Amino acid sequence: MTQQPTLFNWLSVAALGLIWGATFMVVAIALEGYGPLTVACARTTLGAIALLALMRVLNRPLPKLSGRLIYFLVIIGLLNSALPFTLLSWGQQFVPSAFAGIAMAAVSLFVLPLAHVFSDEPLTLRNGLGVVMGFVGATILIGPGVLRIGTGLEPWGQIACLGAALSYAVASIMTRRCPTIDPIAMATAVLVVGSVALVPAMIMFEGVPVVADLRPTVAIVVLGLIPTGLAAWLRISTIRSAGSVFMAPVGFQVPVWAMIFGALVLNEALPLRFFVALGLILTGLAISQWANLRKIIRG
Repeated sequence: MTQQPTLFNWLSVAALGLIWGATFMVVAIALEGYGPLTVACARTTLGAIALLALMRVLNRPLPKLSGRLIYFLVIIGLLNSALPFTLLSWGQQFVPSAFAGIAMAAVSLFVLPLAHVFSDEPLTLRNGLGVVMGFVGATILIGPGVLRIGTGLEPWGQIACLGAALSYAVASIMTRRCPTIDPIAMATAVLVVGSVALVPAMIMFEGVPVVADLRPTVAIVVLGLIPTGLAAWLRISTIRSAGSVFMAPVGFQVPVWAMIFGALVLNEALPLRFFVALGLILTGLAISQWANLRKIIRG
């Protein structure tokens, strides 16, 4: 049963927004010394190890596996870790980290029409308006680049980042339909599946990784431990004590932090359309999440 949010809950939500917002900057740094599949694989594998250790510390038992549960865990593992991590790592070779961060804000908006079709959550007029605004924002975010397909890899990098957002959205729908399982065990299983899929892919296409310079190596370790292990613990602790609705503000923070880190740390140029797209996507997100936000404000 959830209770009134504590100071720790509020600090956790702030920390999650910061951690996940900084992830795209850290990916960009890791790509300075490693290939995209190696970055995705290391992130997934180190994250799985961190969560397995967390399960051991918390004395959480392994879930009882059934054919149906294995099916869901494999699909969710591919769509929530292996595929989006790979798409983001590959796409960020050609687009600013801020672009990837803004694209991730569209995940919640992608979920709404998917849930209407494939789940039991009808799309309301308010939610529909939010989706339309988010779609317009995503279109502005891509800008004229999509019309230049065939002239370079930047448009494909943009599409890869938005594809990662769509993959997360589909994984979210699958997660809602998955049989009941301990959340930490599920997060661990999802990363284990992603690691099993990415290790052979990495070896096949990029070979066994060789340790690169210190900066990208530290970045790749941070990717595996902080945005997965620590963030998973914070997220689960917050949901258990304050409820899932309380997590809504995190989605608003991530793209803002991604833009700040991209500009200040990576010296990325931020064209005007990024700010317009961010405003439209966040407005659409606010409209669609208004009921949840009102609950939080009222306490």
